Order: sequence, then structure tokens, then C-alpha cells
Amino acid sequence: MPNFLNTLGGYFVPYLSEISTALIACALVMFGGEINRMLRNALRMQHFLIRTSVFILINAFGYGLIIVKATPYLARTLLDLERGIMFSIIISSFIVIGIWAQKNRQI
Repeated sequence: MPNFLNTLGGYFVPYLSEISTALIACALVMFGGEINRMLRNALRMQHFLIRTSVFILINAFGYGLIIVKATPYLARTLLDLERGIMFSIIISSFIVIGIWAQKNRQI
């Protein structure tokens, strides 16, 4: 079984950057609603321009910066793992995010 997982993990190696981007983007989609809700509550009494500016900064630049900076780190971390473990973590992560999305009625 470990040899089979190592073989499957080897097929993922050329695509680790794309897989990392997808994992981070999926996690941000799930956390984004909570983050925006907290911002809305924190900025409720602020002027419209301040609320709008913070929304733009967080959504356009904050999430984009997280994706751009975290993707190479996650890809390197996954690459350093044994191929079978890397494969298992990637598949498990997508399954957990999918279940989480289902429970939160995101899908």
C-alpha cells in the first residue's frame, strides 16, 4: 500500500503549485465569510468610506497577498514530505474542506 501511495503522490509533484493554490483558495473561501462578518461588526459604526476602503483592502489585497505568499510555502512543505504522506494529506485536506463546506451550506 505505501508503494501505491508513493506512486500516486509522485504524479502530484509537478502540480504542487496549483494544488497549493487550490487548497489555500478553498480555505479562504470558507474563512472569508467569517472574516467579513467580523469586519462588518467591527466597522459597523464607521463612515461608509472607511468601511468600503477596509473591505476593498481585505478582499482585493489581503486575500490575494495570502494566496501569493502562502502558495510557495505550502508547495515547499508538501514537497518535503514523503510522496505517500503528501498524497494522503492533499486528498484528506480537500475532503475535509468539502465536508466543512457541506456543513456550512456552501455547496
